Amino acid sequence: GTVIEALRARGWRLSSEQIQFRNTLLIDLRPGEDELLASMKAKTRYNVRLAGRRGVKVHAGGSDALPLFYEMYAETSRRDDFIIRPFAYYQDAWGAFIEAGLACLFVAEYEEEPLAGLIAFRFGQRSWYMYGASTGKHRNLMPNHLLQWEAIRWARSEGCTVYDMWGAPDVLSEDDPMWGVYRFKEGFGGQFVRHIGAYDYPVSRPLYWVYTVLMPRYLDLLRARHRRRKAQAAWG
Repeated sequence: GTVIEALRARGWRLSSEQIQFRNTLLIDLRPGEDELLASMKAKTRYNVRLAGRRGVKVHAGGSDALPLFYEMYAETSRRDDFIIRPFAYYQDAWGAFIEAGLACLFVAEYEEEPLAGLIAFRFGQRSWYMYGASTGKHRNLMPNHLLQWEAIRWARSEGCTVYDMWGAPDVLSEDDPMWGVYRFKEGFGGQFVRHIGAYDYPVSRPLYWVYTVLMPRYLDLLRARHRRRKAQAAWG
């Protein structure tokens, strides 16, 4: 409350474009692996073990695996209806962190067939799960559960004490579009943490109006165009 009051007193305004997630879930990595497993919800812990028993294997890949991950990421964007950037952008961003040893790409496979993947980042003693992708194949094998567990184990091995699940609903309600994602992440024993969100400092009122009024309309047009192209592609 004190920080928000100070921002408002100085002319800052809560941004209408909360591009990054305001809230998240954090997992304390200081306990041992057995304790981390015990802190998970029973169903999540069961699914982690189920994936291993049914033959899902998770491999850590380097930059050479980025085209495969992007292919799954593009499939995820089409399925869940969100816009992604061209591969070249991610190749530079993801590749730079992986080559610097600050990120790790994980791919879950079943009988050598890729099912899902994620990229976890680290800096200092904190690690973040920021990108996830999956195919529609063998979902009953729970590859995403095993992926998260292996990413958590990696973060611990790198000396991290916190694993940030990166993203939670603004309001904890079943009506929130992110409720399903939240329930999945919560299962790993993470603590829900609220942040104040993004604030803007409107130096120029006319330009701020362009940013808060015209820019969202332009982005809505881009999203509508993306949905039309997706529908046209589906109809051939």
